[in-house]
Amino acid sequence: MLEVRDTAFKHYFGFIAERMNIFWNRVEGKNKLTDDSILKEHKFTNVYRVLDRVSQYLISEVIYNPTESSEEEDIFTRIIVFKIFNKIETWEYIKINYGEVTYSNFDPERLSRILTELQIRTPIFSAAYMMTGSHSRYNHLKTKHHKWLYMVQEELINGRLFLDILKSKSLEEVYVLLRNCSFMGDFIAYQYATDLNYSNCIDYDENSFVMAGIGAVRGIKKCFKNLGGLSTEGVIRHVYDNFEFYAEKYDCTSIKLLSGRDLKLIDLQNCFCETDKYLRAKMPELSVGNKRIKQRYKSVNKPISYRFPPKWGVNEIKSSSWNLSHQELTLF
Repeated sequence: MLEVRDTAFKHYFGFIAERMNIFWNRVEGKNKLTDDSILKEHKFTNVYRVLDRVSQYLISEVIYNPTESSEEEDIFTRIIVFKIFNKIETWEYIKINYGEVTYSNFDPERLSRILTELQIRTPIFSAAYMMTGSHSRYNHLKTKHHKWLYMVQEELINGRLFLDILKSKSLEEVYVLLRNCSFMGDFIAYQYATDLNYSNCIDYDENSFVMAGIGAVRGIKKCFKNLGGLSTEGVIRHVYDNFEFYAEKYDCTSIKLLSGRDLKLIDLQNCFCETDKYLRAKMPELSVGNKRIKQRYKSVNKPISYRFPPKWGVNEIKSSSWNLSHQELTLF
């Protein structure tokens, strides 16, 4: 039987409630965001994955940018190249020095040379994901970015993976197709499948499939004494199915979510990862893996409009100010 550790799991719902309060306070331009000392001092992602800075940029500037091609194969290529680095500054450097990235003009050699020049001055990969750079098929190439870009050419473009994804029947199938690519582990393949699902290239139920990252696994282990035979993904689905029950149990029934958009499996997965980080400070005696929160919070006020994939039917949210973190997120 699934056995909850109430002393920890209540903070999962407490995190969701207070992190959403911070989001809405930020949208309204309030100076005081929270009284929670842990959330004040450390960097945490949003409750909704789509609200985070890089996801917002991906939607506005990479997927639905009106100045760039709306052909499915070009959107697919842009998403994959952007997500390899997952860093806004790297993408903007590519746009300036390479031009528009399309399915037909993709040139891994030229892109690699451009990024090698940038790498001399600054990191080109985000610290958010742990991106492997080792695979026997590409070990003849020197740099990690060259290996990844060459893999895109060989496996995703020449291998016609894009067409296979278009013909897929489910989000899980998209995940499996991506997972079979060199360098892509379980979590990265799931993240990429989710990002592709933001576009019109595919359109699958977000709650049809979930894959827990290692941070979420740690969070789940802290919140539950016994999984009762469930997989970590099964636990995430259990929480989704019983969200209102647990919210009432932990006195979190007033959580202000997005209008017309409930939390999806990927959001709950993400919140387990963030709860793992939160509990490192709140309940350090629950030691599972990492000992401390790696990123500290630092912000600059900047207006932002939050946009969503049009197919969701969720209205744009305009904020009077946005606290833009100078720190990179870590999901691990």
